[in-house]
Amino acid sequence: MTPSQQYLQKLGLTDPAPIEHIEPAAAAVASDNFNNSRRNFLRHSTLGGIALGAATALLPIEDIVAQSTQKVNRFSNPSDLKITDLRYCVTTVLGRTAIIRIDTNQGIYGLGEVRDGADERYALMLKSRLLGENPCNVEMLFKKIRQFGGQSRQAGGVCGVEMALWDLCGKAYNVPAWQLLGGRYRDKIRLYADTPEAGSPEEQKKLIQYRLKEQGYTWLKMDVSINELKDKPGTLVNADQWRNAQGNLAQWGDMRNSMSYANTLHPMTQIQITDKGLAELAAVVENVRSMVGYDTPISSDHYGHFDLNNGIRLGRALEKYRLAWLEDIVSWELTDQWRTLSDALETPCLTGEDIYLLKYFKPLIDKRAVDIVHPDLASSGGLLETKRIGDYAEENGIAMAMHQAGTPISFMASVHCAAATQNFLSLEHHSIDLPWWEDLVKTTDGRKLITKGFANLPLTAPGLGIELNDEVVKQHLHASDKSYFAPTPQWNDVRSHDRIWS
Repeated sequence: MTPSQQYLQKLGLTDPAPIEHIEPAAAAVASDNFNNSRRNFLRHSTLGGIALGAATALLPIEDIVAQSTQKVNRFSNPSDLKITDLRYCVTTVLGRTAIIRIDTNQGIYGLGEVRDGADERYALMLKSRLLGENPCNVEMLFKKIRQFGGQSRQAGGVCGVEMALWDLCGKAYNVPAWQLLGGRYRDKIRLYADTPEAGSPEEQKKLIQYRLKEQGYTWLKMDVSINELKDKPGTLVNADQWRNAQGNLAQWGDMRNSMSYANTLHPMTQIQITDKGLAELAAVVENVRSMVGYDTPISSDHYGHFDLNNGIRLGRALEKYRLAWLEDIVSWELTDQWRTLSDALETPCLTGEDIYLLKYFKPLIDKRAVDIVHPDLASSGGLLETKRIGDYAEENGIAMAMHQAGTPISFMASVHCAAATQNFLSLEHHSIDLPWWEDLVKTTDGRKLITKGFANLPLTAPGLGIELNDEVVKQHLHASDKSYFAPTPQWNDVRSHDRIWS
């Protein structure tokens, strides 16, 4: 069979057998069938938008097929897809955030992200477990690599790969990622705008007005940190022992110093907030509430490292401002303490951005220890696992907000997941003050990424619905690694026996 005959057969336009090798009556039928197929192809080509001129229509069928389809975008044959490579680049978003790309034998690729502050090697070490696999088997591959993820940023590699697999699968089948998760509940995704601490009330007001008036956000989040009390005598007990060289109670510090304030679990610092300190923190919230009013939800975060007792005292001091939630007052794994906190306060309590897998959300949900779960898709297990977390919480009468502090890759992965999860409330946007953040990507359907505080869900664009804007990304590569999706053959080989059971 010639190449042209093979291609015709693939299109369902089988060339008849040579006339001299069959009976005359059969030859006439075969000739009629082929001519009908030819006419059908020409008719369907016209209906499908393939313009054929009068001269073209007189060409042999092989030439018509070749000429009329040379500019048609042919989608992947999903069953034959194979993973051929995994590459990366490292951006300066949130200090250091890596983007990964999974390539295939058919030229299509998927984009994922290793969570902010996590090492790209968390993803690269998974490459040898993925080569040669069909990326559309997302759940199977997730279960294969799931054991290599851990809590918080240690899950970054597994989650980044899972994002890229859904992007690939959507492109292969020409459908958006949300469709592969079971469909959508909403077309727009409400965002909450992270608002960092400012040096003065005037600067804080400027940040808030930019978000509300210029950007159109309808939900804010603010920090209520005991670090704001550092220069106010009589507000904290036992804080001096924990300050860094700059005199700050820095929640993020040198990871090599396991005994620093940043790396000491909240209940172990014995820092206490005095009544004067509580009044000062309440004044910070009152100032923001007076600027925003009560129509806009205000969430809160980044209080500092202190124990459950002081968390309850702070929560009660802020109760009258009707905050949307109190976030991560103690570490997520202290389930019984969360239950005590939730029972003691009227303000909703929330945690989850550092939890990996539904398995570790279940104790909080089963004990009704939190009012809202708060997964970060780049740590919780990716799109499907996060939807499962939301669905399980919904069955127990608990809502889901979503943490997100990365590039537009994890942002859009979160948008698709939020669209497919019924009990979703709001998704964090952490890079509002970066003017180039949205320019890192181009939407594949021409939509804007964000409009007036809502992310726009791609209704038809396949996969995540975005592609990298290469020139912009290259302008914001991290100084420690300026490579851009270079080959990674050193990660091709499996060097261990991975099975975790005997």
